[in-house]
Formats: sequence, C-alpha cells, structure tokens
Amino acid sequence: MIDVEQLSDPVVRTSVTAINAGDRAAFFATLASGATMADDGTERDLEEWVDREIFSANGHMEVESEGDEGRSLVVQYSNSTWGAMRTTWSFAVDGDRISRFETGQA
Repeated sequence: MIDVEQLSDPVVRTSVTAINAGDRAAFFATLASGATMADDGTERDLEEWVDREIFSANGHMEVESEGDEGRSLVVQYSNSTWGAMRTTWSFAVDGDRISRFETGQA
C-alpha cells in the first residue's frame, strides 16, 4: 500500500485525504466548477453519487498503486454499503482542481 501522503499528484492527494477523513467540504474544494464523473463507465450525478457512495457510507481508500503521474490509482475501496472492493480511479486535473474522475472495479 502507498501512504496517501506519498501520492505524486498534490490535488489527488488532497482529494483522497478528504475522502479518508470523511471531509465532504474539503473534497468538494478539490473539484472544479462543473466537474463530472463516471462509475463503471456510466455517467453519474457527481454530488448525488459522492454523497451516497462516499460520505454517507464512510468511504475509505487504501491505495495499492499509482500511475500517470499520480492521476491514476488502483485502490482497495471500502464503504458501509458494499464492503471492500478493488477499484480503479482516474482523475483529470486542470490547474489545482479535479475536472473529472472515473472509477470502476479493477
């Protein structure tokens, strides 16, 4: 596992730290206005998905590996709804904000 503090991309690092801390406001502060996301290839309403799958379900990421200069992660993701699963997360970063992320089962 990679310690979150060791993640290469500072914006992704801040986002993962916010998720693991259950800090919704800090997570949304990492997102660009109009940010989008997809889950298993399906476009989702970002705010609704994040609240359901992360913040109301105690989501937590343990990073196995990273690529693409820290913008692509393989993660052991767990939450109180689905339990633990191996997932991929990829982030499009524009300046100091995430403009899009995609996640899905690895």
